[in-house]
Amino acid sequence: MVEAQTWTRRMSNPRLDSTVAAAADQVLDIPATPTAELKNSTYTVGSHVSPNLLTAVIIASWFMSNIGVLLLNKYLLSFYGYRYPIFLTMLHMLSCASYSHVAINFLGIVPRQHILSRKQLLKILALCVIFCFSVVCGNTSLRYIPVSFNQAIGATTPFFTAIFAFLITCKKESAEVYFALLPVVFGIVLATNSEPLFNMFGFLVCIGSTSGRALKSVVQGILLTNESEKLHSMNLLLYMAPMAAMILLPFSLYIEGNVAGLTLEKARTDSFIIFLLIGNATVAYLVNLTNFLVTKHTSALTLQVLGNAKAALAAFVSVMVFRNPVTVMGISGFAVTVMGVVLYSEAKKRSKVTTH
Repeated sequence: MVEAQTWTRRMSNPRLDSTVAAAADQVLDIPATPTAELKNSTYTVGSHVSPNLLTAVIIASWFMSNIGVLLLNKYLLSFYGYRYPIFLTMLHMLSCASYSHVAINFLGIVPRQHILSRKQLLKILALCVIFCFSVVCGNTSLRYIPVSFNQAIGATTPFFTAIFAFLITCKKESAEVYFALLPVVFGIVLATNSEPLFNMFGFLVCIGSTSGRALKSVVQGILLTNESEKLHSMNLLLYMAPMAAMILLPFSLYIEGNVAGLTLEKARTDSFIIFLLIGNATVAYLVNLTNFLVTKHTSALTLQVLGNAKAALAAFVSVMVFRNPVTVMGISGFAVTVMGVVLYSEAKKRSKVTTH
């Protein structure tokens, strides 16, 4: 990690000036490691804390926010009786839009990027539709299946990514990469066949969420290929979140009814619901913020590795909290799937090295 530097006197170095200028012109794709300009930006908290300690705190915050939003969603939708996943997702989007506006426009956590054309706006809107589908399906699945099973299915994202990449872009991977996907599929088959609380609808919408997440990553790589159109992850969230909220609102009203009125009515007798919803929506934003901070202070590869660990840890914590039954075969299936994902990541790295 590169520490922030503070200059005590004005200096002029042509090579340094040209390097900084080049870094300033870079625009990142998701989830690329941020530019040197972003990495070297001075944070007040970081200037007084050991870099290693700061990174450890950020990674711990990433784990807590990612696992926390899963547990809160599960509690709200399954145990608390708040059975409105579309409205809940809309609250998440409104929260992300509000916090992103403050973080970028007032706190300057990343430089503000602007939408440059109507074409770029339509591309972001297309990504937003896929994003809405994926998040709503993921939240809906938590009403019907345990978090542990949800995470096992979510771990198969690389399998769907490879399929969509081949179908949409005709991109072929090496035989080693495809071979590494076999344990991913085999593991989820084992976990599905031995899941005590299996629910077909929950399983299908979770598959929809996982495939939607994979489709978004492939489509994003196609649509935002122009360097001038690429947006940093936090800027992309700033524009996608309000679009997503507007898309979800009519669906929530049509499918779930007057949820806002029902929520306010419930809040009159149980104010805890307000605390739960605000806390849940805030943690949903923290997931995106800590994704960025982990990438900034480590790398995109580290974030990918942590994602594999998070799935296993979230499954374990959820079993401890909600006491849902698990079987040895189910645990074995999940372990095989995660191992397959690790093998897939390693095979992809070797494939890229060979290509270059």
